[in-house]
Amino acid sequence: MASLLEQLRGYTTVVSDSGDFNAIQQFRPQDATTNPSLIAAAAEKSEYQSVVDDVLKAVRKEAGPNVSDKKVAAIAFRPLEVAFGLKILDIVPGRVSTEVDARLSYDTEKSIEEAHAIIALYDKAGISRDRVLIKLASTWEGIRAAEVLEKEGIHCNMTLLFGLHQAVAAAEAHATLISPFVGRILDWYKKDTGKDYAPVDDPGVHSVTTVYNYYKKFGYKTVVMGASFRNIGEITELAGCDLLTIAPKLLDELEKTQGNLPRKLDPANAQKLDIKKIPMDKATFDKMHAEDRMATDKLKEGIDGFSKAIVDLEVLLEKRLSEINEPATAAR
Repeated sequence: MASLLEQLRGYTTVVSDSGDFNAIQQFRPQDATTNPSLIAAAAEKSEYQSVVDDVLKAVRKEAGPNVSDKKVAAIAFRPLEVAFGLKILDIVPGRVSTEVDARLSYDTEKSIEEAHAIIALYDKAGISRDRVLIKLASTWEGIRAAEVLEKEGIHCNMTLLFGLHQAVAAAEAHATLISPFVGRILDWYKKDTGKDYAPVDDPGVHSVTTVYNYYKKFGYKTVVMGASFRNIGEITELAGCDLLTIAPKLLDELEKTQGNLPRKLDPANAQKLDIKKIPMDKATFDKMHAEDRMATDKLKEGIDGFSKAIVDLEVLLEKRLSEINEPATAAR
């Protein structure tokens, strides 16, 4: 009998949720996605030190001797995540997702500017825009940024998505892809209710299923990529979702597990469902968001967590700059 991973690939595009090149190479997913936390974790590994050092040296050279190490470290985040993206694209045949600084999540114009800067680095490296997804937080402002970028031919991945209102707004903005966070939804409900949930009753699974069926019912082109899984049961309950981005540990577990994997999500079934369409504008979005405690809490927590990961990474990069004996001549 085939492994669960092999069967899953028959229904769903499997994406690696990692900044670890070696792990990505092992499982050979179609696409790969990263976030600031994953980049920071990878940057601390000795096997990727040369990638970090090369970026820091290049940024230091371009910035000049009078710019402080702290400033160089801050500038280096964008080229570093693109450097990791380029390494990943050498392995996967499809796309890599690269994230806009989470600290810009409520600023449409600056998010657009940052996305342009990321794409310019990929353009410079000769990478087609079809192979890059710009990740933006699913705030109203982030979704508006995606709407502009998509019109320019820059494809977007809406991350930190927890509620149907975010999903509807993203589809109306013609975002290429959304990443609803299954495991983080489960985390919130477990903490809020004190209950454990079997995969079939998992609130995160139910949330993604609702979004998937809504999209297929109304013919949206935006695709759904379930993300942030806590166990393989969540994954198997979403077999048939357009894409699933899965951490290497769970990919390994799926590969080693035998058993029958039936398809759970299907566009044809969604067409038969009685679903009401939601007219979406900012007032509706804000009202639905305020009424959804889970989405409100998890969006804020996610933005705060990714923002902290970038700050922590900048500290690590500043320390590394001093270690490679290329400190700034200016006072720090």
